[in-house]
Amino acid sequence: MATRLRVLHAIHDFLPRHQAGSEIYAAVLAKTLQRRGHHVTVLAATYDPARRHGETIWRIFDGLPVVEVVNNWTFDGFASAWSAEELDRIFEAVLDATGPDVLHCHNLLNLSLNLPAIARASGAAVVGTLHDYTLVCPSGGQRIHKAERHVCHTIEPDRCARCFRQSPFHAQMLFGRALARPGGGLAAKLAMGVRRHAPGLMNRLASAAAHVERDLGPSAAEISARLDAARAAFAEFDYVAAPSRALAREFDGLGFETARLAVSDYGFPMRGPRRRAPSKGPLRVGYVGTLVWHKGVHTLIEAAGRIPAGRIETLIFGDTETFPDYTAELRRLATGASIRFMGRFDRDASAAVYDQLDVLVVPSLWLENSPLVIHEAFMAGVPVVGSRIGGIPDLVEDGISGLLVDPGSPEDLARALEMLAADRSRLETMARQLPAVKSIDEDAREWEEIYRSVARTPRGAAS
Repeated sequence: MATRLRVLHAIHDFLPRHQAGSEIYAAVLAKTLQRRGHHVTVLAATYDPARRHGETIWRIFDGLPVVEVVNNWTFDGFASAWSAEELDRIFEAVLDATGPDVLHCHNLLNLSLNLPAIARASGAAVVGTLHDYTLVCPSGGQRIHKAERHVCHTIEPDRCARCFRQSPFHAQMLFGRALARPGGGLAAKLAMGVRRHAPGLMNRLASAAAHVERDLGPSAAEISARLDAARAAFAEFDYVAAPSRALAREFDGLGFETARLAVSDYGFPMRGPRRRAPSKGPLRVGYVGTLVWHKGVHTLIEAAGRIPAGRIETLIFGDTETFPDYTAELRRLATGASIRFMGRFDRDASAAVYDQLDVLVVPSLWLENSPLVIHEAFMAGVPVVGSRIGGIPDLVEDGISGLLVDPGSPEDLARALEMLAADRSRLETMARQLPAVKSIDEDAREWEEIYRSVARTPRGAAS
């Protein structure tokens, strides 16, 4: 029988508090590997001012052991946000306790760019999945300068420095320093109450701290130093998977060593074939995901407002409390249109979400990787209208499995939706031409082969 491997998955945050695509994929892959007989642990960070910075919490999620390290960004400068000695020592202890044969990095944000080197020093091999651009973009990984409405097709250190100072991460770091000061315990108690009763207000609280704290935002030179450190971290990987060709091309163009980089898309839990009855009323248009600016939800709402009443109905599925200010803006834009905010939903109920849709819209403004919602829609028999940006065109074949539109253009999106509303037969033809999706079992088998090919001397017991 094959050797049982010990695998540690590292990610910037984790379920159930955080439910974006990378967290969901990491959880499903880890659970599948666990079912296949491997010893799997998840290492994640969490932001929780009610707890001590650096506190380590061991918990179980859906049968998976999770090691959660509190990172409250109580750093004295920008460099410590990606290379903090006190957190590195904690990660060394976690690696010592879990003894992985392989460290599988999904995201190093909130963790440390030193983690791959620390893992190699412990005897573990290192692999990774690229979900976004956090290695090159310190403001969250979307390569979007929100304040200047700019997509960062290149990395400009001066712009990055401005962008970081305008990002929630900078405000979070300033708030973290306030918590670390004498008397900061009172602020921590306040934060605990806010997080418990109104979690969406935490960003506002951190932003308020930014107005009273001295601005120690990064310089262009510090941004460049972080990028050099990211390239060095990337060089520690034995293998890296890019789920889309677009993402692989971007990292190659940004000067990363891509000899060990392969394109391999995500795997998904398979569902049985679904028989969809086309709607007879208005075209049911849906958005599924995080309600955040770079996802372009406002573009969809503006497009819906341009379409005559009665032709489409728009359903917005996503947590309205994660970014409450943006949600409030969306509600204002939606006034008078046939738009319903459906709120957060249990991932186990995602099939029921897609059953309510005739077409999914992915109106992203950033250089998307390989959006999980597109795969989910395809499995549910739902065509996709998506932005012509990033990895979306790698998945959606224009005119075959959906339509591609210009990112940020409500006019172009409105034209596409009106076309489908007027010609349902075209939508039905697209539904019959949707591509197959890789199963999570196939994905897990591929990763097993990769783990075994890079592991030095597996420490797991033979079964």
